[in-house]
Amino acid sequence: MSKIPSHSKRAAVAACAAIALGITAPASAQISGDVIKIGFLTDISGVYSDNDGQGGVEAIKMAVQDFGPINGKKVEFVYADHLNKVDVASAKAREWFDRDGLDMLVIGANSGAALALAKLSAEKKKPMFAITAATARLTNEECTPYNVAYAYDTVSVARGTAGAIVEAGGKDWFFLTADYAFGTSLEKDASDVIKAKGGRVLGSVKHPVGTTPNFSALLLQAQASKAKILGLATSGDDLINAVKVANEFGINKTMSLAAILTHITEIHALGLKLTQGMYLTDGWYWDQDEASRAWAKRYFEKMKKMPSSMQAADYSAVTTYLKAVKAAGTDDGDKVMATLKSTKISDMYTRNGMIRADGRMVYDMYLRQVKTPAESKYPWDYYKTIKTIPGDEAFIKKSETKCALWK
Repeated sequence: MSKIPSHSKRAAVAACAAIALGITAPASAQISGDVIKIGFLTDISGVYSDNDGQGGVEAIKMAVQDFGPINGKKVEFVYADHLNKVDVASAKAREWFDRDGLDMLVIGANSGAALALAKLSAEKKKPMFAITAATARLTNEECTPYNVAYAYDTVSVARGTAGAIVEAGGKDWFFLTADYAFGTSLEKDASDVIKAKGGRVLGSVKHPVGTTPNFSALLLQAQASKAKILGLATSGDDLINAVKVANEFGINKTMSLAAILTHITEIHALGLKLTQGMYLTDGWYWDQDEASRAWAKRYFEKMKKMPSSMQAADYSAVTTYLKAVKAAGTDDGDKVMATLKSTKISDMYTRNGMIRADGRMVYDMYLRQVKTPAESKYPWDYYKTIKTIPGDEAFIKKSETKCALWK
């Protein structure tokens, strides 16, 4: 696990960086200004940086470089570290929109920041793609005409992972939850699945994000509940530290650990010995088919590690946006959104993606299980696929939605 930089280093990393690359479209295109500007805000130096971070930056650079010209207009890519702070993310995004003419925003880790920026992008009538920000509120009660939730969300991973564990007999749960929008949404959505399938939630404790929480005290409280399943409604370095402490204190001898949302970067940091047998739900894995392996190989050459599903989604989301700009012949937010919602998505990330009226990109999800050390045959060979979950089953259904755009 990489160390989290000091506050002074985090502040330095927060400085915006940019790259400009040329790309082109049909002669009839009406792209405003001299450039198409894409902005990326994510956690580059904190607890979620390994899941997205600099790897996400490199994935988006790859997408811009791969796409090709759009009517002689450059694509300018800017990015910044939001430090997992809503006010920092909001200030930077507003600066990009108002001063720099940003055309499209990608938000990585941090659901709280994503919820705030969804309102801002709607105000500016510019598309926003949420990647690592997982709260399902983005396309449910807080949906907007300009927001796209491109990767997994808390509903889809809860239905896959929590559902499988309850069906296998894991009925009594206690949650360790990250104390912000993501953790709250994940605990709620998983609890809904658990209760619907006949299980019980015996309690929960919340931990602050990225401040070296006292996991030992929190986990002993969880153990005292007598629950059989410890639901980890957290992610990144916090998830890694919680699993390590659970093993050190023997919590895992009386409770099964359920990391409802897990990334391959976390599995790699912990190792198969600590994570073998864990279930997870995700929409992409580097070793799932020829297209994913080919792209992952290119990414590995740059980063010297395999990509997470989030970093792959960063690449796919930007490529999908640029295709829509080219097809629409304009970077006008309303026309691009109309094109996005009427075009199927097929690339190295998904074969059957479709963006619904609520902004949810619907695609197949997969219930996977972490391999044992004996089952793993080569580096980063970590998952076996248990079943495919069709997109229409994985995500919020129309009968369940609170999004006025889709009712």
